[in-house]
Amino acid sequence: MSRSGAFCPRCGDEMAAHPEDRPDLPGAQRDSERVLCDACYFEEFDLVDAPEKIQVRVCSQCGAVHKGNRWVDVGAEDYTDIAVEQVSEALGIHVDAQSIAWQVAPEQVDKNNIRMHAEFSGVVRETPVTEEVVVPVSISRQTCERCGKIAGGSFASVVQVRADERDPTEEEIERAKTTAEEYVADREETGDRNAFITETKEVPEGLNMKISTNQMGLGIAKRITAQLGGTYSDSKRLITEDEDGQKLYRMTYAVRLPRYQQGEIIDPEDGGGPVLVRSIQGNLKGVRLATGDHYEASFEAGEAPDGERLGFREDGQTTTLVAVEDENAVQVLDPDTFQSVTIPRPDYLDTGADELTVFKSAAGLHVLPENGIGDDA
Repeated sequence: MSRSGAFCPRCGDEMAAHPEDRPDLPGAQRDSERVLCDACYFEEFDLVDAPEKIQVRVCSQCGAVHKGNRWVDVGAEDYTDIAVEQVSEALGIHVDAQSIAWQVAPEQVDKNNIRMHAEFSGVVRETPVTEEVVVPVSISRQTCERCGKIAGGSFASVVQVRADERDPTEEEIERAKTTAEEYVADREETGDRNAFITETKEVPEGLNMKISTNQMGLGIAKRITAQLGGTYSDSKRLITEDEDGQKLYRMTYAVRLPRYQQGEIIDPEDGGGPVLVRSIQGNLKGVRLATGDHYEASFEAGEAPDGERLGFREDGQTTTLVAVEDENAVQVLDPDTFQSVTIPRPDYLDTGADELTVFKSAAGLHVLPENGIGDDA
């Protein structure tokens, strides 16, 4: 091997010549570490720069992991993969190493401690090198900001669910809860950790929900009215001022569900007879029980038309079709007296049927559509 004419400043041995020591050669670069011979160089060489210990901060409530300066939802039941990731990010490889290959094997010591066994190999100064390091990882159970706010009862808005001239039904209450929870879940999937419901409370007149932010409260109110019908209004109350003198308000979003429900039978004050309500989205829509004609009440600001509540589609009774008198009337058996009576014949009546469903009220006896709600006629 040719000699370089240079001597190692540590051991005094003459150093072998390397192409990197010949700047006159094409593409050559001088290695700053070439001042040492290979033997002395490898005495102090570390292929891997590893931390002595790594701590993984985990929220004991929701399982989120603290990364950088924020909490991140990872959806993990155990944190081995998180430990591998953070150890991998913390390890450093020597700048002179080439052809690096490595693998990490976790050793679970107990619930909160993992040993990460990392093995590396590479080439330095045309010499194969290997190194193994063990990095202890501890899982630190803490409480993230989001869970701390929930535990502390923090909220910025209130969504109140009520109904017009009635109390919401159990089904409506459950649908409102589900709608709010689904809205929050949708926001959480986008990474919004400010999306949460602090409290859900049923009250005699409806439902109250404490929501994390004003924007979330507004979104929930909009979605409930979109799915259940009705309208919402908002009001604000001054809570405090921040350090910059900015006023902070708590918003209340009052949802008012429609006066009538789908499947309810009402008698509007227009003299046209009972109506089976089939839709409460926007204008109230239904079908006239006497004729089968389409009914739609145009109103503003969610104000339902005045009318008498008669009952629900479920209150119908099965009876016998006796005869078809003409295009406007049929004879049926009264389900209570079993006497033959003449009643209006709606367009949806199947004249070939032996039995039909009727609804009896103060407005008289009427045939109900067999599909429950009525068509779009």
